[in-house]
Amino acid sequence: MRELFLPEHEDFRDSVRTFYAKEVVPNNEQWDRDGIVPRELWLKAGEAGLLCFDVPEEYGGPGIDDFRFNVVLSEEQTRAGANGPGFSVHTDIIVPYLISLGTDEQKQRWLPGCVTGEIITAIAMTEPGAGSDLQGVRTTAVDQGDHYLLNGSKTFISNGIHADLVIVVARTNPEAGHQGISLLVVERGMEGFERGRNLEKIGLHGQDTAELSFTDVRVPKENLLGPEGSGFISLMMNLPQERLIIAAQAAAACEAIVEMCLDYAKTREAFGKPIGKFQHNRFLIAEMATEAKITRVFVDECVRKHVAGTLDAVEASQAKYWATELQVKMANQGVQLHGGYGYMLEYPIARAYLDSRISTIYGGTTEIQKEIIGRSLGL
Repeated sequence: MRELFLPEHEDFRDSVRTFYAKEVVPNNEQWDRDGIVPRELWLKAGEAGLLCFDVPEEYGGPGIDDFRFNVVLSEEQTRAGANGPGFSVHTDIIVPYLISLGTDEQKQRWLPGCVTGEIITAIAMTEPGAGSDLQGVRTTAVDQGDHYLLNGSKTFISNGIHADLVIVVARTNPEAGHQGISLLVVERGMEGFERGRNLEKIGLHGQDTAELSFTDVRVPKENLLGPEGSGFISLMMNLPQERLIIAAQAAAACEAIVEMCLDYAKTREAFGKPIGKFQHNRFLIAEMATEAKITRVFVDECVRKHVAGTLDAVEASQAKYWATELQVKMANQGVQLHGGYGYMLEYPIARAYLDSRISTIYGGTTEIQKEIIGRSLGL
């Protein structure tokens, strides 16, 4: 048992593990082929209490403000190889914006459905011409009195096909730089809001990822999230948690890869003995196990700080950079160890290899994390 968690977290882990084993793992391959999980899974997750732990009780949530429960859910989903459900995007990244920035009316309107899984959320930051550079956003929202007129396009949007609410990053004042960026909530069915194709990715095949377009969408002023012009600051404040949960997923993935490689090295024979008996392979797995352990200790410390409210943006970037780069490296090493079988999708290491590659890109690329860290050092 890790010191980070209390008995109630481990009890929750058991229930999460049971949920994934029953509801998700048997369907993984089919959902990968479909490119999406069914909406019914979201309702089952809501019924099982797996969504939006920190939503206050007055808005239909459990009111548990303890990020360790979020970490448990993400770790178990990663270990189950369940790449389809976008629960973490919903719970850890998007709903916190609604909680921290929403008015009482907005919270009453949206949060209960987020908890039950009836409302699925997405956030639309990335544009075809603006990835890491949020200040380069070209989507515009023009003030029309009682509403904004929204125009623009977004891409690589997780949960984009299923999403009932989309927090759209838009420019409300073209002359104000980053102070001209605001957050608008676009709802399913608004005229002019369209979804493009479900994007084909090299990994995370079961997770719906879409292109979204907005053509003269009338977004009522009641759907402005936070003060006008505060969007960029709000995004910066929430990014550390997003990066931390990605780091936690990566750390869990590293541990799962070690287990895959260890099992294979003990059972696969070559030249009359298990391949783990060859010094090169034994040393390789020893290195992998050590690096995964070091990463786990660091990420757990970051989670502990986040729960205490003391984690800063630099540490979150360090955790995200280190853990995801290690995940990619170890997935590559795992495929090499498995040889030809590592290239076969029926082996979990092949799926881990494909799913890992995005981790150093989304949530801010490794280069962005290094830039944040470097600036903190006075460079």
